[in-house]
Amino acid sequence: MSLLPILEFPDPRLRKIAGPVSVFDEKLEALIDDMFETMYDAQGIGLAATQVDVHKRLLVIDVSENKDSPLTFINPEFEIIEDELSEYDEGCLSVPGFYETVSRPQRIRVRAQDRAGQAFEMEADGILAVCIQHEIDHLEGKLFVDYLSSLKRQRIRKKLEKEHKKSA
Repeated sequence: MSLLPILEFPDPRLRKIAGPVSVFDEKLEALIDDMFETMYDAQGIGLAATQVDVHKRLLVIDVSENKDSPLTFINPEFEIIEDELSEYDEGCLSVPGFYETVSRPQRIRVRAQDRAGQAFEMEADGILAVCIQHEIDHLEGKLFVDYLSSLKRQRIRKKLEKEHKKSA
């Protein structure tokens, strides 16, 4: 397994729309394992393939306290079960150091495939529902900063661009 570089906002590759996964092989298994290792190393709870510059509909999530409940979602889609919105302070490995309040539906039903390509369906609420929606947004080329005012988004962009110049 190896750590993958995580793209950071405003990198234009984060805006690419991911294509479906159609081949379930050792290469995909290795990518999933590398994504989990990368996510855990970065202290995240979710990571979309888009964030590691692989534009396939794949995401990994682990919202458990002990980081012992890894979930893999391939070709995920969701539907809203409950229209009521909840506000969460969201962060993102591609927007390091920033947390902003975002409103999302509380309960969703997600359909996806697992590592072996087997279809499954599950309901999610709370932080898991938020995380799934956040990561699926990445597959659509959308970031949590897109839910913020243009002023906040611009401020975050400028700070991150300044950081990137310092570290270059």
